[in-house]
Amino acid sequence: MTFNLHSDLKRDGIEMGDFTLCQVLLINDSHYPWFVLVPKRSSISDTIDLSGKDYAALWEESRVFSQAIMTAFSGEKLNVAALGNMTPQLHIHHIVRFKSDAAWPGPIWGKHPLTPYVDREISVIKAKLKGANIDGFSVS
Repeated sequence: MTFNLHSDLKRDGIEMGDFTLCQVLLINDSHYPWFVLVPKRSSISDTIDLSGKDYAALWEESRVFSQAIMTAFSGEKLNVAALGNMTPQLHIHHIVRFKSDAAWPGPIWGKHPLTPYVDREISVIKAKLKGANIDGFSVS
């Protein structure tokens, strides 16, 4: 089967780049540096649906990406979550948090409507990711 991104992720995400296993999207909400890693596998809704090799690769890519974004954005806390209650395709949220952010200290979901990025802000984020020299990650 061919990998297709779920329509919710297409609508809310901006392609940032790729690891070997995962596509990385920036969620189009300028309140937070909020990314999702989406394994490029068909018909996967939970981490337990991945092969052992892909499961290990997912968490290694997550670890590497997490370290890089915390440094690049000078985060105070990192939230990592896989919910999928609304969007069934497996995707792992990586949200850099700050005590000054719009939802602190609570969860971000449902707190504020999405506030889209402007093109210049997206370019800055891509530049931060490029500058982070993330092992195994190629920026789009």
